[in-house]
Amino acid sequence: MNADEVNTMLAEHFPGAGANCAELGATYAVASTELGELSIRPGSYVSGPTQFAIADAALWYVTFVAIGRIEPMALTSELSIRFLRPAQGKRIWARADLATATRRSVVGSVSVWMDDHSDRPTAVAQGTYVLPRPE
Repeated sequence: MNADEVNTMLAEHFPGAGANCAELGATYAVASTELGELSIRPGSYVSGPTQFAIADAALWYVTFVAIGRIEPMALTSELSIRFLRPAQGKRIWARADLATATRRSVVGSVSVWMDDHSDRPTAVAQGTYVLPRPE
């Protein structure tokens, strides 16, 4: 499985999804997207919901890594986010790192940043994805 396969699934099943899969590793996934006008608030700040959405996308992609397959019906069980500093820039990134995976859920932590400033996170998140029951 690679980022191109995830992006193909997104284009097929979720054409309105804003965050592309940029990279998959053994225990992590990276999501990224160019920002549009709807994501920008007064002062040129990136909205909280935009940061939340990319954190959620990265966590979804790391779920695929954890289970070894693309599972479109994996669902967010919970996700909490802490905003650290104002986010300004053209491209938003999020990296989800796998914490643990069980038969029914995947837990991970996420760092969100702008442009090439991965050393200056704008938000951090932690969340859980649940997997569909086997048929």
